Amino acid sequence: MPAVRITHVGGPTTMIEVGGWRLLTDPTFDPPGGRYNFGWGTSSRKTVGPALAAAELPPVDAILLTHDHHGDNLDIAGRALLPAAGVVVTTVAGAGRLGGTARGLAPWASTRLTGPGRVPIEITATPCRHGPPLSRPIVGEVTGFALRWEGQEHGVLWISGDTVLYDGVRQVADRLTVDVAVLHLGGVRFPVTGPLRYTMTARQAVELCRLLRPRTVVPVHYEGWKHFKQGRDVVEREFARAPEEVAAGLRWLPIGVGVDLDGRGTVRR
Repeated sequence: MPAVRITHVGGPTTMIEVGGWRLLTDPTFDPPGGRYNFGWGTSSRKTVGPALAAAELPPVDAILLTHDHHGDNLDIAGRALLPAAGVVVTTVAGAGRLGGTARGLAPWASTRLTGPGRVPIEITATPCRHGPPLSRPIVGEVTGFALRWEGQEHGVLWISGDTVLYDGVRQVADRLTVDVAVLHLGGVRFPVTGPLRYTMTARQAVELCRLLRPRTVVPVHYEGWKHFKQGRDVVEREFARAPEEVAAGLRWLPIGVGVDLDGRGTVRR
């Protein structure tokens, strides 16, 4: 089985290295301090910069972009990286806006990455809803990604994308066996929309993991922005209350440090 290395750069941004590929998710490399508008009266300020600058990155083979229209998932510096990537995989609407090498996937559609001397990777889009019921026309399309390659023994590597827990996400448990779950958390909300949430809360993450039974759970998208309302402390508290088989899978990656996942889905540093 090819070794998997994940580097959490900050926010939703990770570098996934496997089988000779470098895959970058949701590139956000702007410095802290900027305010970003998300539409319909919502905005937020970035409070923490990336652990690695864009200029420090090694060459990237593909970018997995859960959505292109929110600055906390694709900012100015991140957008500048897109032309140099061999492939950008995103939503159908996002691919239409980005053009170039962007491949748009509808939920449960797939594409493949192939290259000389590399393990082929199948990328399947998974459903997301970036807010409460009926919010999709306002917040736009978002996607998650399930990654498959030859030699996987225990299931796919799944990136949830920015989503709340709803029936579309629960389909992942019905249709896929998940080994590593990279979960976008943070319990996002905004003053103008009151108690409504736009990403998973820690409690929803525990509920989802009871369905998925992943061997490893990697939280991302929980720090660095004012609209992220649940940090590491809340996530740890909820998982500590969870059944042992769920709680045991939680793995925090040090920001900016590449971490290997071994064949049992556990972390080696």
